[in-house]
Amino acid sequence: MKNAEIVIGSRGSDLALWQANYIKDLLEKEGHKVRIQIIKTQGDIIQHLSFDKMEGKGFFTKELETALRENKVDLAVHSFKDLETNQPEDLSISAILNRANPADILLIRKDFADSNETWNLKKGSKVGTSSSRRKMQIKFNRPDLEIDDIRGNVPTRIQKLRDGMFDAIVLAKAGIDRLDLDISDLESYEFDPREFIPAPAQGALACQTRAADSRLADILKAIHNPDVAEVVSVERKVLNLFEGGCQLPLGAFCEQTDKGIELQVIMAPTYDETPSRVLLIAQTTEGLAEKAVTELKKKVYA
Repeated sequence: MKNAEIVIGSRGSDLALWQANYIKDLLEKEGHKVRIQIIKTQGDIIQHLSFDKMEGKGFFTKELETALRENKVDLAVHSFKDLETNQPEDLSISAILNRANPADILLIRKDFADSNETWNLKKGSKVGTSSSRRKMQIKFNRPDLEIDDIRGNVPTRIQKLRDGMFDAIVLAKAGIDRLDLDISDLESYEFDPREFIPAPAQGALACQTRAADSRLADILKAIHNPDVAEVVSVERKVLNLFEGGCQLPLGAFCEQTDKGIELQVIMAPTYDETPSRVLLIAQTTEGLAEKAVTELKKKVYA
């Protein structure tokens, strides 16, 4: 395939194109000819509804997967956290890339910063997020805050904050870092991912291909990171065992530490209920997700 052009399917947002170009550059360094094809997804087109009010799953992935099946593209680049945990039989995750910072970050308009309050955010502030996982943890830690849905790509959300539609917003730190955005006019508070638990596989990129395309799968081995794949697979397995999509109020963070493999999971049946959480430490990832889910179900559904 070195002589054949590899077509990458990508959403058209700044962040999605950064991700696609990142993969493109890696593959070109390996000597391959690569082109990016922009595909619009349901999540890009429907901007007036929050995710929990949209029907079905795969808001940012379905159209890319269709383009793969129809041979319009050879490779789809995804934020791994957006992909459903049950992959279609005809498609495959052929590479998982180095993980960026998995933490969430709170961006605050300067007038609403207060160093005396948790997260340096004034009481009663209006926080923008459409994530059930984030809503759950905000409500639990800061019940005084008002939460409202926000949609749009990363720069759009930040502009809505600057325009005064919100007093603060929560975003993935990886998106801001990758786009190298100037947020010097805002206050920021970076959450500890062990305390404010991120989405499963947050910060990781995944390359999706046709399952039958063994040549491309072989090419992608050069950019695959098995260590990242091991820990994010545990996080995604937790989500899979709860049979939840990316809008389930569930966070999972797995990492290699001096103590071994540490897994933190937080979950509630709905975002406005009190969450339960577990911390497990093991020497191997084998069975770790299953054990966490068993313990969590005992707490959540007791």
